[in-house]
Amino acid sequence: MKNWRKVIALVLVLAMAFAMTVSASAEESVDVTPRNETLYFGGMQWGAPNDINPFSPSSNCFPMNQNDNAREIIYETLYMYNMLDGSLTPLLAEGDPDIAEDQKTITVKLNPAAHWSDGTPVTAKDVEATFNKHVEVGSNTGNDMGMYIASMEATDDYTVVIKANEDNFNPLKVKEYLPKLYICQAAYLEKMTEEFPESEGFKTATWWDAPHTGPYTLTVHNEQKVLMERDDNYWGQDESMWGKLPTPKYICHNIYSGNDTTAIALQNGEIDMDQQFVANIWTFWEDMGLPISTYIDEAPYFLDASMPTIWFNCQKNGLDQTAVRVAVAMAIDYDQIIASAMSGYSYTFAEVPHSLFNPTEGEQDMYKKCDEDGSLSALNYAGKDIDGANALLDEAGIVDADGDGYREVNGEKLAFTVECPTGWSDWNASCEIVAAAGQAIGVDITTYFPESSVWSEDYQTGNFDIIMHTMAAASVDAMWLRAYQTCYGFGGEFPERQTYGLSRWYNERADEILAAIPVTTDEEELVALYKELNVLYLTECPSVALMYRPAYFHEVNESVWSGFPEQGDGDNIPPTCLVDGYGVAALYNLVAEAE
Repeated sequence: MKNWRKVIALVLVLAMAFAMTVSASAEESVDVTPRNETLYFGGMQWGAPNDINPFSPSSNCFPMNQNDNAREIIYETLYMYNMLDGSLTPLLAEGDPDIAEDQKTITVKLNPAAHWSDGTPVTAKDVEATFNKHVEVGSNTGNDMGMYIASMEATDDYTVVIKANEDNFNPLKVKEYLPKLYICQAAYLEKMTEEFPESEGFKTATWWDAPHTGPYTLTVHNEQKVLMERDDNYWGQDESMWGKLPTPKYICHNIYSGNDTTAIALQNGEIDMDQQFVANIWTFWEDMGLPISTYIDEAPYFLDASMPTIWFNCQKNGLDQTAVRVAVAMAIDYDQIIASAMSGYSYTFAEVPHSLFNPTEGEQDMYKKCDEDGSLSALNYAGKDIDGANALLDEAGIVDADGDGYREVNGEKLAFTVECPTGWSDWNASCEIVAAAGQAIGVDITTYFPESSVWSEDYQTGNFDIIMHTMAAASVDAMWLRAYQTCYGFGGEFPERQTYGLSRWYNERADEILAAIPVTTDEEELVALYKELNVLYLTECPSVALMYRPAYFHEVNESVWSGFPEQGDGDNIPPTCLVDGYGVAALYNLVAEAE
């Protein structure tokens, strides 16, 4: 942060330190922990948590939510991923993973200092039991992980040998779980298995009392707040790990109704660390003089790596027609989404054309290699091409036969909802623009904004027409993983629940390419595979990105706490909101300004 902002923070701190109660328009919870010991979060919890069960198909508790990185504050993983440099830092593990030359075996040593919150040591049996139970009960993690990992075997108390599935060999998917799999206590797994012998009961148990290895314990979870207290016996204060405890004694997330009320709380100093869209963020310091900042001091303020996308349900009548999907993609006004819904926090699609690649330098280098002949850029959806979209549908014979203003397929009116969670104002506005595009070409698209828990259930079960979501942004080999999460068709046999491949689109060749990429080492061949996959994707359009977006909206108010990560500070801590992957390292650098 620039020095003048720090001066402002010191001037305002006394005035603001006594005004930290939650905005009455948002919540009615009352702070019961010392302000200068409590770090407040925003934008991560949108309702009461339903569990802290890593096996749950729909857990919504922010301290353990998993996207591209695992959150390391209650449960922990073997390694922490750093989106800035792609590195893996040991957490429960000790030292780097030992990867065999043929990549079919990975050996991991555990840190002997690690112990559970009940004081018992973390052993390789815990890792083995965690893997086995995920596969046994068919959790989302187990269904995915089990396709690529044959076993995780404890060969002694502190050694785990991970063996790839040679019949479905994919070394990238094996490595993906090193910083992603929450390790659970074997003894607790046995206890819960006895209590819930059926898989479904096991997966929906709440786990409020589960032992954990992370630095914080969940103490309050309701409609008003999520509160965690630091475990002062946390093993990570051992010299072999952090060497000290994280600074905040408490972490609290009050629950707000949406982006607008959360932004007010950030403005008022009721939130220290915010992960959400805030329109015109620069006005907080330029116009209001507030001690609020972002990871980057100037535009674009954030690191764009994510690609919020609308997914067409290819199993629905009408949306199973390529021409309908492409026509909607052609008609959307992307520039309006970026300028208004996103406050300009995104590249335009003229600057970074549509593809499976995000805007980061490495992925755009691959895009350029794939597009040397212009085959990808020729398929870019420039947007607001109403005439072209109408002509495409007319040519495909998808017309308005009954004169009601809307086209039909198989005698059925093209009428769909586009869905995303209520209160996500940037996404809500984007969906309204998508709906308007549909109306302009004779496709009756309307918006639907349910609670986030309903949205999560809908995208997993396929209970939607068009839904907005985003896939891998900054994870181990995100370029391939995003392509996999977007295009994998499960061989045409879709599970009842899925957290990727949301379009339920199957292309046999796409599945073949996705299997080939992880085992391809020749650069020219790899470029050819990525090029072919992108041509298939852009031609058939099972989904289309609406914008580029930060992987994390890393916004901070320094009226109480300072020491947050900033671009160029030399710490190499990623802006993952102090909880995801190696971003948790920032918790050890924080300083309370108001004593």
